[in-house]
Amino acid sequence: MTHVKFGRRPFERSFNNLVDDLFSELPVLYKNGTDQVFKGFVPVNILESDKGYSLEVVAPGFEKSDFKVNVDQDVLTVSADKKEDVKENAENGEKTNKQVRREYSFRSFKRSFTLDEKIDATGIEAKYNNGVLTLNLPKREVVKASAQQINIQ
Repeated sequence: MTHVKFGRRPFERSFNNLVDDLFSELPVLYKNGTDQVFKGFVPVNILESDKGYSLEVVAPGFEKSDFKVNVDQDVLTVSADKKEDVKENAENGEKTNKQVRREYSFRSFKRSFTLDEKIDATGIEAKYNNGVLTLNLPKREVVKASAQQINIQ
């Protein structure tokens, strides 16, 4: 006769699956990368060229006037604040549409970057186009000491 040992209980496994299925839709509980959306995180690409650096801040749905970009003590700060327009049409006697589901919203954000001594902070340029804020950070020109001949006396 062979002894067979079961390592799991069928009821316990089905209950765990039930709990997992119920809470799998909550990204706050699971660290799958989507929880950063709720903290006001915006993705940034940083590119380097011979002339300088380029920061691409992905922020669709904002307008140029929503952004604030400033440099203070070698810290570059990019922030945006968008107020949601809630129209009260019920006061005017108009019919309002009932919102059934809301999957996106515009949230405020703030990102800070420490500037290196290689970057010329006075020449920073910003441009917002097609949902991407592009910041051009030019490099400072390195002044190389010229070689000189020293005469021996």
